[in-house]
Amino acid sequence: MRVHSHRAHDGGWGLRAGGRGFERIRPLALALLLLALAGCGGPRPQLAPLAPSDVVLAFGDSLTFGTGAPEDQSYPAVLGRLIGREVVRSGVPGETTGQALARLPGVLEEVRPRLVLLCLGGNDMLRKVNEQETAENLRAMVRMIRDRGADVVLVAVPRPALLADPPAFYRAIAEEFRLPLEDQVVKEVLYSTGLKADPIHPNAEGYRRIAEALAELLRRSGAL
Repeated sequence: MRVHSHRAHDGGWGLRAGGRGFERIRPLALALLLLALAGCGGPRPQLAPLAPSDVVLAFGDSLTFGTGAPEDQSYPAVLGRLIGREVVRSGVPGETTGQALARLPGVLEEVRPRLVLLCLGGNDMLRKVNEQETAENLRAMVRMIRDRGADVVLVAVPRPALLADPPAFYRAIAEEFRLPLEDQVVKEVLYSTGLKADPIHPNAEGYRRIAEALAELLRRSGAL
């Protein structure tokens, strides 16, 4: 990383030792350096390695259920084949984060996963649920999962608008809890006509792309 210094045309910001300009620029240079270092980011959030017998839970709504493709081509099914682990598909079409929060304890008790892929929020946006409420529901699910000894990967979905990014709360939650975050692939799939079965759901190829991106994230994060 390079830090460039530029001499101002009026001579007032030079770096000559002992000059008043030097004294003035040192705080500014330090602030710029700190900003640059912050922009580089800290270490990537890591996951515990998955043993061959560990179970992964894919928890979410219709994107997890696989609406738009046969069951064996849903992203959890494809992901299981890619990573050589059991991936349990637990998606309920139309489910909001509030409904999912109520459903999660029973699923965790039944499946007892080592890792949970959490992909929710799209239906909240479609139903105009307050973003703060959605974020708090997601935070509560992350805490619940961790309290039961499992790791979490957060999967973000974009706003239901043309070329919109996922809401900022996904990244905020990922940073708060030091979670691996996949916030690009769902957006890329849903904005690619050839990867969709209908206006809001991927087709089999779209789900394969999601599974491949998650498999790569798991590798980068140390789970595989």
